Amino acid sequence: MEDLVTLQTDINNAKHIVFLTGAGVSTHSGIPDYRSKNGIYNGVQESPETILSENTLYNRPEFFHEFVMKNMYFPEAKPNLIHEKIAHFCNQKGDLITQNIDTLDTKASNQHVTEFHGNLYNIYCTKCHQSVSYEEYAKSYLHQGCNGIIRPGIVLYGEAINPETLTKSIQAMQKSDLVIICGTSFVVYPFAQLLAYRQENARIYSINKTAIPTPGVKQIIGDALTVFKSLN
Repeated sequence: MEDLVTLQTDINNAKHIVFLTGAGVSTHSGIPDYRSKNGIYNGVQESPETILSENTLYNRPEFFHEFVMKNMYFPEAKPNLIHEKIAHFCNQKGDLITQNIDTLDTKASNQHVTEFHGNLYNIYCTKCHQSVSYEEYAKSYLHQGCNGIIRPGIVLYGEAINPETLTKSIQAMQKSDLVIICGTSFVVYPFAQLLAYRQENARIYSINKTAIPTPGVKQIIGDALTVFKSLN
């Protein structure tokens, strides 16, 4: 496939690669995505914007806790070949900015990961701000010590992206002469807006089962696992 040959050449020649990834990268690790027919939002009675909001966390904590535990935590999941290949490229000459909150990229030994939307395992009490283990959170949403509501450190609907995360992401993009978008519909903002900070002549690829609505991108339509298997 001609596009794969060109992509491999661009990877070889790049000085700094930035990967922008989403849920489609982790589906091969057994973690469902969000909006596909097998996604975690399929069949839910309320909108994701309602369920995963600060309002629901504090006003319906039992419902929030039950939803995230049942649909979002997969502690046994392991990194797949896509995570491993991205880690290999990043550790050589790049950065990963991911929407994923599953920590599989760091488990794949990627030294250059920015978790744009936080991660599920950064769990803490909203009252006393103590860290809480996954095992403790799995048992209850109430912190034993102070009776505060426990939450995962993910960006909920209506919450702002951490300013440090935003700055770090923009700085990575400003160094990029090659951007590879993978496993994301690329319609969530401000994540999709990061592309505006790339170097002027940066080459941009998308590796997805469906095209993304972004002009100026070379689209490789297909299974990302197959594509990454062919890359060195």
